[in-house]
Amino acid sequence: MTPDDKSRGTFARYLPIATILLVAGLGAFFLRDYLSFQTLADNREALIAFRDANYILTALVFVLVYVAIVGFSLPGAAIATLTGGFLFGLFPGVLFNAVAATTGATGIFLAAKHGFGDRLAARMDASGGAVKKLKDGIQEDETSYLFIMRLVPAVPFFVANLVPAFVGVGLRKFVLTTFFGILPGGLVYTWVGAGLGEVFARGETPDFGIIFEPQILGPILGLAALACLPIIIKKFRKQKGA
Repeated sequence: MTPDDKSRGTFARYLPIATILLVAGLGAFFLRDYLSFQTLADNREALIAFRDANYILTALVFVLVYVAIVGFSLPGAAIATLTGGFLFGLFPGVLFNAVAATTGATGIFLAAKHGFGDRLAARMDASGGAVKKLKDGIQEDETSYLFIMRLVPAVPFFVANLVPAFVGVGLRKFVLTTFFGILPGGLVYTWVGAGLGEVFARGETPDFGIIFEPQILGPILGLAALACLPIIIKKFRKQKGA
């Protein structure tokens, strides 16, 4: 391989993740005032009228826009989730939201994995020591760790997309754990979105912190605790065996 071929290969490898980072930066600067609750409130009647006249097209456009928001880490993911509930109700709104968010997250995952994820995972294996132990620990209970990252609200969505790429998680497992892992939180925000009509009528704004209410957060953390069980049981068995 010539130096030029190697340079082109390196450029092609990093281009997807570089594009995502570039668009994310531009979006944060130019779109933050447009992908907002106020924009939804100002255009709610036009959106409902368009949906009533073109339901399938509205659903398709909504999903594509949501995929772009998540895939390029643009501001407004929470607003998009509310919009899904507002336009399509709890169901199929939650399904549209989950499919779109999972598709966008998969785009980031594949870009990171293609760019440096596989190589970073290989270096972790070769490095030994604490770094390799960390990677091996995650891989030993991949499904549990992936579910925990999705269920715990404190873990940023972008981080939960990148870490699996860095430790060599497979695509199928990433997609499945992402889809089912975001459903509980997505269900909450879609439900809030489905009730936006009354919120608009009162001239109020939705409570984005509702997911941290005890009656909401408790069951979600309970699911996270269940995801931890296989990890705890394996560690207990290892200690008992030792």
